[in-house]
Amino acid sequence: MEKNSMEEFQRSTVPRKNVIEFRPPLYKQRYFFVKDIVNQYKPKKVADLGCGNATLLCMLKFHSCVQELVGVDLLMDRLLDWNSDKLSPSIGDHLGPRDLDLSIVLYRGSAVEKDSRLLGFDLITCIELIEHLDSEDLAKFPEVVFGYFSPGMVVISTPNSDFNPLFPASTFRNSDHKFEWNQTQFQHWASNVAKLYSYTVEFTGVGAPPPWAKHVGYCTQIGIFKKKQPDPGSWILAKPTGSRVSEPEEHAYQVVFTASFPSLQQKHFLLFVLCTEVLKEVEAIRQKYVWIMKRKESSEPESEEDTDSGLVRRPGLFLTDAQVAQIEKSPKPYSVGKRFYVPLKRLIGYPKVNRLVADVSTLRTLLAEGIPMRMNRAHTSVQIDLDPYDYPHDYR
Repeated sequence: MEKNSMEEFQRSTVPRKNVIEFRPPLYKQRYFFVKDIVNQYKPKKVADLGCGNATLLCMLKFHSCVQELVGVDLLMDRLLDWNSDKLSPSIGDHLGPRDLDLSIVLYRGSAVEKDSRLLGFDLITCIELIEHLDSEDLAKFPEVVFGYFSPGMVVISTPNSDFNPLFPASTFRNSDHKFEWNQTQFQHWASNVAKLYSYTVEFTGVGAPPPWAKHVGYCTQIGIFKKKQPDPGSWILAKPTGSRVSEPEEHAYQVVFTASFPSLQQKHFLLFVLCTEVLKEVEAIRQKYVWIMKRKESSEPESEEDTDSGLVRRPGLFLTDAQVAQIEKSPKPYSVGKRFYVPLKRLIGYPKVNRLVADVSTLRTLLAEGIPMRMNRAHTSVQIDLDPYDYPHDYR
């Protein structure tokens, strides 16, 4: 629950030598910390409790591993206007779809309410949330998050009161805070929660103290909870137990925003991207082919550019030696009169095509379903015009 707080804003009347400044700002360090967790553990389903204006979700939507993002906040209606456009697919998202589906849902609700739609998540984050809970809600929090939701991993950040004396005023950092724990208090609470719900926990933080006050620890203290499993090395995140099918459905939250992003898992987007990439490659090959043919008809001496390797390589196309060798072994492009052909077996060797389809048979099938494209009679090569140059001979 990110709000303007003392740690980011200092009074101008305080002498500059006593002002603690964080670069980047502390709230960004907390978000970057979560981004690093996502990069490391590759969760598919991520929920942020107390998501505020959903800035963290806006950052996490760019992670290719994430397929479901959920934000929960009691003040969702007031905060939604800030970032709702940033959470929606843009024109660029349609022109360059993601590899995997992504859905984003924002709920109005409390972190201490049970909702079965948050079962089975890989990661739940609670960034600067628990200090806003009163004693009654704080008592409910572990049972809901760790006992009911039971995700594979939980990341909780909260202010470290040991750090507060370094600020101009040693009071709570936000008027809405119900408490602020020191390192011992937070670690005691977190360790008890981890033990009760079969999690491990490790402690770290962001916002390093100045060299002369290292004993106070990080400004923001963080607990990383990981669900225990019989074989800790079997996979990165333990399977969330909240996904059990016997759990009755509970829908305490109210949906206030949903978005679904285009992806290559959706066939119409896959066809569009595949046909576009194939036509780009065919056109690029045609241009290089025509350039080589003109050189051969001129009096210029032959060079490596005139070989098949020269036909494969071109500016802006980055290929490994193994990829070049594979393409060179495939059937060569050729022209018949004013028509130019590129075999599918050659196209499949180019990285941007190969990442979309694994074999020639699938390539042929999808091209037949996509943008109308001319092929030879055997449907083994893509055909385009050899123009703007008119060659009366066959180059095969």
